[in-house]
Amino acid sequence: MSDPGKAGDLLAQIPKGEGKSLPPVHLWNPDFCGDIDMRIARDGTWFYLGTPIGRKPMVKLFSTIIRRDGDDYFLITPVEKVGIKVDDAPFVAVTLQVEGEGEQQVLRFTSNVDDEIEAGAEHPLRVEIDPATEEPAPYLHVRTNLEALVHRNVFYQLVELAVPRQIDGQTWLGVWSGGEFFPIGPQP
Repeated sequence: MSDPGKAGDLLAQIPKGEGKSLPPVHLWNPDFCGDIDMRIARDGTWFYLGTPIGRKPMVKLFSTIIRRDGDDYFLITPVEKVGIKVDDAPFVAVTLQVEGEGEQQVLRFTSNVDDEIEAGAEHPLRVEIDPATEEPAPYLHVRTNLEALVHRNVFYQLVELAVPRQIDGQTWLGVWSGGEFFPIGPQP
């Protein structure tokens, strides 16, 4: 980037699309221009130069050009690629809508940047257990290599919806969505 201190320069390079389609960041391979002082906190707050970005439209715009390569996160335009820090996941699933029940159930999540994601084969749910604290950390696949941390209140809703199912001789509690069963944890 000509001046890595200016997030506005990066914004000016984002192609203006029509409708809700996302820019094809997976097709862009610009030169790496270095890291910028931008961070996404675990709660989904975006920071620039240590200050929260208070304008949601700006955060939403930046969220359309994020890409993860390996363990690293970047904001990508057709001509620039800059590194940013992500504390956990770049998105947070903040609401849940439930339609139907049992194997016909559909779970629709809304992220902190207003993306709507329907859990299913293309958007699986997974739960990691912290080995030290044994605390669950649930995630929802949003798009290529990007996930949303499921907010604690939304996770509690999932736990309330959980049903038992035998998997490899063990009973697991989990939820159905889009014809897929997503284990949350073993039944005690």
